[in-house]
Amino acid sequence: MTHFTDPPQAPAARPEPHARWAAERVSALASGVIAAGLGLGVPAVAVLLLWVGSPYPDNGVDGALHLTAGLWLLSQGADLVRTGTISGEPTPVALAPLLLSAVPAWLLYRGTAAAVSGERGEGDGDEDATGHDARHDARHDAGRGSGSEPGAGVHRAAVVGGWVLTGYLAVAAVTVAYAVSGPIRVAPLTALYVPLFAAAAVACGAWSGCGKPAPADWLPLPRRYGEDVASALRSAAIGCVVLVGGGALVGGAALVLHGGAVARSYGRLSGPDAGRIAVLLLAALLIPNLAVWAASYALGVGFCVGAGSVVAPAGASGYPLLPSFPLLAALPGTGGAGVLGWATLVVPALAAGAVAWWVGGSGLGAGRTVRVACGAALFHGVGFAVAAAWAGGALGNDVLATFGPMWWRAGAAAAGWVLVIAVPGSLLVRRQLGHPARPVSARVPRPSRRPRMPRLPHIPRPTFRRAAVSPPPAPVPPPVADPLPWPTPPPFPPPLPPTPPSHS
Repeated sequence: MTHFTDPPQAPAARPEPHARWAAERVSALASGVIAAGLGLGVPAVAVLLLWVGSPYPDNGVDGALHLTAGLWLLSQGADLVRTGTISGEPTPVALAPLLLSAVPAWLLYRGTAAAVSGERGEGDGDEDATGHDARHDARHDAGRGSGSEPGAGVHRAAVVGGWVLTGYLAVAAVTVAYAVSGPIRVAPLTALYVPLFAAAAVACGAWSGCGKPAPADWLPLPRRYGEDVASALRSAAIGCVVLVGGGALVGGAALVLHGGAVARSYGRLSGPDAGRIAVLLLAALLIPNLAVWAASYALGVGFCVGAGSVVAPAGASGYPLLPSFPLLAALPGTGGAGVLGWATLVVPALAAGAVAWWVGGSGLGAGRTVRVACGAALFHGVGFAVAAAWAGGALGNDVLATFGPMWWRAGAAAAGWVLVIAVPGSLLVRRQLGHPARPVSARVPRPSRRPRMPRLPHIPRPTFRRAAVSPPPAPVPPPVADPLPWPTPPPFPPPLPPTPPSHS
């Protein structure tokens, strides 16, 4: 009840513009630092636990921390170099586990999205002196900004994302400086991929934080073309998901078919429990790589497991002496792949069919449908080429310097499948949806034929003949009077006698 009796309080003083500007930038900078710290913490916990549980650790804590920093940088595109090999030559390691790469990407995405959305709503939730709640205005201006200039919200999101990226790269620079030495060190020139990786994740987070504006709101394109770009991007994303998902099914089927070889390889690879757990964890981190490799196999171009080797539906050949690893034990034997190998071609066909269904059902004209389908083929090929390049890499020198699909072949094949199937398929889907056939239940049933009557026996048609003309009849003679008339008979019954009168 005190809010009825207490005097009205003055509205809280809003911070000065420069103070608010500094607070927003410091908060965004801290978001980048926190994302980098959490990203480093995930491999650090796993490596330190395995190091503690190992009965024969090769190095001390410093070696475990160098390995942690190397794995974190490897997940973002940098190459590692092993110096403690048997031959004494430095050996490159450039194959990044994609599941490990998803951790820093997701942390950067979430941190940037939270920083941008917080900056957009900072101070808007407080009522001003007139009692007006500005939170509705902040939601209404999502992606456009509250200013009069279109795209002001996108510009502010880019500024906040830049500060998040600065904080993240500051931690990454310190990590690179620490990891350039040691038994497992990072190649300095390849560390330039880390800013590209971080910039891509920050851009996605900023786009999500400012309300996911359409490309027409922040690209210098007419609105119609911006909508076509957005539709092509969505269609390409659906195609990539179907293609990689089908690759995961193909890879899982290969592991099941070669289950015995996979189990034997895992059993003899490492004896101690810590080593078995490390191998199992590494195999789990490489499962997305297996899905991309299998998707490239299904496209028809295949992949390689060493210089001069080919693994494709047409056949496998040129296998070098491969290291004993469970996922490598699932490779098909040399020679032709048979019917099962060629059956995997249905995966890219389904991906192209999904693109055709999405584009054809967008309700566009014929010309825009073809344009969007071609754009989806281009984006689909570029996206899968990036995934193929990220999923492969070197595991050593000479023969082991090439592992995984050739990114340009895989991208070209993915774009070709969509271009050949999705362009005519989208037009067909558009025509079917624009002129749908009548449902079966609405069709008018045809009248059933009457049952045929049994055929009657043949009855001859009667013939009629004209009768002959007969002579006229003779006249009837008049009656002759009877010469002896008969007496007239008495009446019957006879009449009664008269009744005498009464004398009363």
